[in-house]
Amino acid sequence: MKNNKKDRYPAVAGQFYPSNPEQLRQEVKEYFSMAEPKKLTNVQAIVSPHAGYVFSGKIAASAFNQLDEDARYERVFVLASSHHYHFDGASMYCDGDFAMPYGTETVDTELGRKLVENYPQLFTDNPAPHAKEHAIEVQLPFLRQKLHKGYKIVPIVIATSEPETCAEIASALKPYFTKENLFVISTDFSHYPGYEQAKQVDRDTEKAILTNDPQKLLDVLNENKKKRISGLLTSLCGWTSVLVLLNMTQGEAFAYHEIDYRNSGDEKRYGDRHEVVGYWAIAVSRSEEKTEDDVFYLSQEDKTALLGVARQTIENLFNKHVPDPDLKSCTDAIYAPCGAFVTLHNHGKLRGCIGMMVSEEPLIETVRDMAVSAAKKDYRFNSVRREELEDIDIEISALSPLKRVKDVSEIQLGKHGILIKKGFSSGVFLPQVATETGWNLEEFLGHCARDKAGIGWDGWKQAEIYTFTATVFGEAEG
Repeated sequence: MKNNKKDRYPAVAGQFYPSNPEQLRQEVKEYFSMAEPKKLTNVQAIVSPHAGYVFSGKIAASAFNQLDEDARYERVFVLASSHHYHFDGASMYCDGDFAMPYGTETVDTELGRKLVENYPQLFTDNPAPHAKEHAIEVQLPFLRQKLHKGYKIVPIVIATSEPETCAEIASALKPYFTKENLFVISTDFSHYPGYEQAKQVDRDTEKAILTNDPQKLLDVLNENKKKRISGLLTSLCGWTSVLVLLNMTQGEAFAYHEIDYRNSGDEKRYGDRHEVVGYWAIAVSRSEEKTEDDVFYLSQEDKTALLGVARQTIENLFNKHVPDPDLKSCTDAIYAPCGAFVTLHNHGKLRGCIGMMVSEEPLIETVRDMAVSAAKKDYRFNSVRREELEDIDIEISALSPLKRVKDVSEIQLGKHGILIKKGFSSGVFLPQVATETGWNLEEFLGHCARDKAGIGWDGWKQAEIYTFTATVFGEAEG
C-alpha cells in the first residue's frame, strides 16, 4: 500500500483541449450550448468520446448534457481502454488526485485500494498506465462543468483484450452500479475508414450496444472485421470498456438511448473525409423511469428522412422534382401524431418559421405542411425564391405534448419551450430561443408575452403557461 501522495498531471492539455483554465471553461461551455438537450432522467451511465475537442467536443457535451446538474453522485467511475499498456486486467489510480488545469479532481483512492486488495487477479495499483492515457483526462472538464455537487472520481484504465476478463471486471464493479454513482465510459468508434463507410460501421456498432447484449456487440465487431473495409483499424477503440458496461447492465432494468453522432469528417475546418474517426453519445437509464421525451425520440435515420421530406417539399414548389427520401430505415416515430415547427435560415438569418403545437396528422405529414408554410406563408418575410434554395438551411423541431405549469420555476431554459395563452391571445417560443438569445427566465417569459402574445411584458403573470420539449435537428449540423 502506497503512503506518499502523488497526483496525476495532465498529459494532453494544450493538445486535445486548452491548457488555459478560462479558455477551457469557455470552450466547454460553448460545446454545451451546441449539444443535444437533456432527454432523460435518472441516468446511470454515459458513453462519451475522447478525441480532441475540436472534433468530438459537441458529442461529449451531448452525453454529459443528459446528467442532472443537481444530482449528488458519491463517485464517478471513469472507464477507459488503454492506448499504451496491455495486460490481462485493469489499473486503478491509487497514488493521489487528478490535477487538471482548472483545479483538482479528487480520486477515491481508498476504494481503488480496496478493489486492488479484493481482486488482485483483476486490478493493479501500478500508476504507469494512467500517466499518458488521455481517455480519462478529456472527460473531466465536461464532468466538472456539468456537476456542481461534490463527488470523487474512480479512474480505471482497462488493459485486457479478453472478453472473459471484462466480464469479471464487471462483476467486481457491479455492486457500485447504483443510483449513488455515475459511470462514464470513454470511447471513440470507427477509426480511419472513409466518411460514408464510417457512418454505416458506427451505426451498426451503436445498434449492437443499444441491444444491451455483450455477445451482440462482440458479434458485430467481428462482422465488421470480416468486411475488410478499407482503412478500418477498429470499430470501437474502447470496446473493452463498453463490454464491461454491457456485462453490468445485461438482464437488468436498464435502457440504452442514442443521443448524438458525428465523425471527424464533419469538422469543416480540419476534417478529412478520406480517413475519419466516429463519435457517439449514448446514455443508460433505468428503463422503469422513462420520461415524456422518450416517447418522441427520433433516430438519426428519422431525422435525416424528415429533413429530406422538408427539402423535397420546398424544392418541388419550384418543379424541381427531388426524389423521395429513403424511409426504409426509419422508425414508427415519424408516423406518430405530434406537433412540429419548420424553420428556415439563409446564411444564419431567419428566413421563415411556421409550426403547429399539436397535430393529429403523422409527424411526416406535419413536416410537409409546415415546410410549405415556412417557405410561402410566414407573414414576416417574402416567399422563398428559387434562386435562394441552395442558401437555405432547414431545421425541424418535433414537439412533445403540452404540459401546464403551476409555477414558472418548473421551466428549464434550453430544455422547455413555452406557450403563453390569455383569452384569444397566445405566443410561442421554441426551447432553442433561450439558448440562442442568452435570456434569463424573466426575459424569456417577458419577450414571449409582449412580442409574441401581445399581452405586455408582465402579461404572463395573469396568463396560462404551458411547457413542451422539442427534438431539434437541422441540415446545418451536417
